[in-house]
Amino acid sequence: MMLAQSSFYQREVNSTEELPAQEANTDLQRTNLVGTSNADFPSGDPGMYQLDVTLRRGQNLAARDRGGTSDPYVKFKLGGKEVFRSKTIHKNLNPVWDEKTCILIDNLREPLYIKVFDYDFGLQDDFIGSAFLDLTSLELNRQTDVTLSLKDPHYPDHDLGSILLSVLLAPREEQREVTMLMRKSWKRSSKTQSLRLSDLHRKSQLWRGIVSVTLIEGRELKAMDANGRSDPYVKFRLGHQKYKSKIVPKTLNPQWREQFDFHLYEERGGIIDITVWDKDAGKKDDFIGRCQVDLSTLSKEQTHKLEMPLEEGEGYLVLLVTLTASAAVTISDLSANSLEDQKEREEILKRYSPMMMFHNMKDVGFLQVKVIRAEALMAADVTGKSDPFCVVELNNDRLLTHTVYKNLNPEWNKIFTFNIKDIHSVLEVTVYDEDRDRSADFLGKVAIPLLSIQNGEQKAYVLKNKQLTGPTKGVIYLEIDVIFNAVKASIRTLMPKEVKYIEEENRLSKQLLLRNFIRMKRCVIVLINAAYYISSCFDWDSPSRSLAAFLIFLFVVWNFELYMIPLALLMLLAWNYFLIISGKDSRQHDIVVEDMLEDEEEEDDRDDKDSEKKGFMNRLYAIQEVCISVQNILDEVASFGERIKNTFNWTVPFLSWLAIVALSVFTVILYFIPLRYIVLVWGINKFTKKLRSPYAIDNNELLDFLSRVPSDVQVMQYHELKQDPSHSPSKKKKNNPG
Repeated sequence: MMLAQSSFYQREVNSTEELPAQEANTDLQRTNLVGTSNADFPSGDPGMYQLDVTLRRGQNLAARDRGGTSDPYVKFKLGGKEVFRSKTIHKNLNPVWDEKTCILIDNLREPLYIKVFDYDFGLQDDFIGSAFLDLTSLELNRQTDVTLSLKDPHYPDHDLGSILLSVLLAPREEQREVTMLMRKSWKRSSKTQSLRLSDLHRKSQLWRGIVSVTLIEGRELKAMDANGRSDPYVKFRLGHQKYKSKIVPKTLNPQWREQFDFHLYEERGGIIDITVWDKDAGKKDDFIGRCQVDLSTLSKEQTHKLEMPLEEGEGYLVLLVTLTASAAVTISDLSANSLEDQKEREEILKRYSPMMMFHNMKDVGFLQVKVIRAEALMAADVTGKSDPFCVVELNNDRLLTHTVYKNLNPEWNKIFTFNIKDIHSVLEVTVYDEDRDRSADFLGKVAIPLLSIQNGEQKAYVLKNKQLTGPTKGVIYLEIDVIFNAVKASIRTLMPKEVKYIEEENRLSKQLLLRNFIRMKRCVIVLINAAYYISSCFDWDSPSRSLAAFLIFLFVVWNFELYMIPLALLMLLAWNYFLIISGKDSRQHDIVVEDMLEDEEEEDDRDDKDSEKKGFMNRLYAIQEVCISVQNILDEVASFGERIKNTFNWTVPFLSWLAIVALSVFTVILYFIPLRYIVLVWGINKFTKKLRSPYAIDNNELLDFLSRVPSDVQVMQYHELKQDPSHSPSKKKKNNPG
């Protein structure tokens, strides 16, 4: 179960057909061959064995690039499913990986396939060779060194090199006990499924600490372009977590000033792999250098300034790394409800009381999510059932429930708690069907802004499709509580928004490009209509309107003061608020955006079905990259205009009230303080900011505020669908297992 749930997060990559076992030649060199064979062990018990594999190195690999070298990486496959992918070693035919992975084995008679590829940016990766490891020939509880000769079935006589591994196969007695307990509990009653969440499952999800990384700058990087410059960006990886920095064009001394967090799952720390690249439009990006940060050597609760020299290249990276204790993230059964314990609830309320407004500014609030059950889910298996489990996400925090097998009305009865770092975050709850033979199947999803949650209310949320544009089959019952400090939340609104580094990369979509163009066009039309309206006043198309505009113009210009600008915006917010509370608001859902989103969902479905087909667009990477850039620019410009509109339309009341407070303060300041003093204070702050805080991250408070306001597309995605009472699944018997 754990293997199937964890592996579906791994990104799918290009692959070739499986190499039949009889066509691959292996050369096994073992040490310490003591013990019995595994050939007689049972093979049908799921997860009864654990295979620890260390990918050591490659020797004399085949060259696949024009320069007589390769950029090799390795994939492990078990039962037709990818279970591991190594990092890419650039321009090396004798790469050293020294990477470890742990694989749960269902059937010892299924060999472990090892495939080696040459990475080609923007194109299909070149196949170098493959081999297989016969698990039945391994010794139990013995470390074994293995050398595998790579072969290609199309060229069986070619010498393609070899791969060196260290493997250790061991039975999992703890897993056997848990599995037997699961089987017995499922036979007794579907209500005892909470026993399936073992301590091992719980611990594997909960992180033990937070690694806060600030990428400051690069120094004296290697020039990769003909103009003697580079367009550098940086990639970070800690386990399955990844982050990519922005691109700084045409410089060898880039300034990034970016901050992000990784979760630390291992008590002893871990290693952050860092690679620096030069962006080249239309062709493969150039490798500049690499370095690593060993977290086990850093002390906790202290900020470390690191100047990391780049290996296989030139220059340095300057980083700030801080290790802190884990936030209050927990998984428990319904019986362990912290908010129902009066003492714990009082401690939580005290932690986020107004008196603690300046203590630990990153700790904005507390979120508790009860995932109770789902009803009438989609049948994803051929048996007419599903094996549903639930994924709960808050920004980069992600936790899972256990799997309830063969059930369309699962009961999880789990409680998840999170620390809130941004009150404008969106809670995403996704239901998947576990499938041991391939990636998990999507069953439904809901997205709930934290500010829209009503505490302590158990609600049935209608599941939506992947794009959150329309309903899919089933509902999920949640009970959510949010406790936060309003002052901390307001201050955090004016700081940079946390980047979600596990989001899918943007891809070229005809419907998405058209949708963004239409949104952009509507924003431009608003400005054009405003210009036409002003022009009509000058042309006296309507004498009464022109006369009123002329008198207003004379009065405003004659009496104009700078404080009137925020005062006018304040009056606009107040006027819209009056329209809303009086019931005269005539706003309607954006039908155009909704239709475009539905079209985009249909196109995504077609793309999913054709994802294995290599079309002509995959070869035109340069054109595709330009189109994606245009698509993203249109989205950003349209979203900017929509966010301004939604601020004044009170789409998010918390943000509109915050805007009223800010505009009121600006009005008072501009009324009582001369402008030259304000400009003087602003200039002194700007000139001395780097002197006072050399590694401060630059930000624009206005843009950070607007980034929290949802665009029209996001408003549609977060809109809660109403459950059809005529088809309410709650009328069914809750003890029905299917």
